[in-house]
Amino acid sequence: MSKVQVVLINPKSATNVGGVMRAAGCYGVEKVHHTGNRYGFAQKFATDTKQRIDEIPLCALENVETLVKSDTKIIAVELIDGATPLPHFEHPENAIYVLGPEDGSIRKDVLKHCDDVVYVPTVGCMNLAATVNVVLYDRLAKATNTDYSREFLLQNRDNNNRVTFKKKN
Repeated sequence: MSKVQVVLINPKSATNVGGVMRAAGCYGVEKVHHTGNRYGFAQKFATDTKQRIDEIPLCALENVETLVKSDTKIIAVELIDGATPLPHFEHPENAIYVLGPEDGSIRKDVLKHCDDVVYVPTVGCMNLAATVNVVLYDRLAKATNTDYSREFLLQNRDNNNRVTFKKKN
């Protein structure tokens, strides 16, 4: 089974971290890390509406270098020259996705530990939580073991959703 983690470099918005935690739960992320101290100040404003923080560890991290392992690829997600467009990227089995702060870029001392850099080909940059959702969705969509069964859909839809759809003839 593949292992996925997310690293947020000095995030400033608890709203974004809450959105990242919800995405982490939706896409089976094992752990979310954050560097810096800005999130700690904003933490009480988090919007993790599914309370994924109870299921997925959100850990403070001093240095991305401590996560380097031979069986895991570190992938930066950043709009920088030399990055691979996400639609052309083949996700590794075990990955750690590193995303920069909302108001800055991933520093060179972090990038030197990355195996690759990808970007979402948008006009301008996206919101941090939105970017995590897009990257993790791309990973899911390209996976060969994704469950598309009706049973999976019924098991994972919102409790208040009992709507069905039948296509027109």
